[in-house]
Amino acid sequence: MKVVKIEYPTQLSQITDITDDNIDVFVQLDDGKTYTVVVSTPKNFYDYMKRENIDYYCGIPDIIVKELTHDNIERAIIKYAEDNAYWLKYYYLAGVIGIDVLDRVVEEVELKNKEIFNS
Repeated sequence: MKVVKIEYPTQLSQITDITDDNIDVFVQLDDGKTYTVVVSTPKNFYDYMKRENIDYYCGIPDIIVKELTHDNIERAIIKYAEDNAYWLKYYYLAGVIGIDVLDRVVEEVELKNKEIFNS
């Protein structure tokens, strides 16, 4: 899919450290749909883990860029919009899809795997 527009509810110019932050991004595609994703930097994850005194990150996945610049964000978003926007849709829905849906999909995958390995 083609990216038509990228908007930031918080302007990039308001970010004090483009190597250590995250930002919401609205992405409009050529099908007319708009997706909201979070774009973060690796350092932002490290600092979060340090602040929380944990050695892992467990949460809704973000799109990761080295620095929060429009060019970096745009390149990442365009990449995520490939293949009918599979990854963009995946990230958009992460944390929204109910556990019942996830459980059903896991069951379907397990049944298919059994068919493959038992044939």
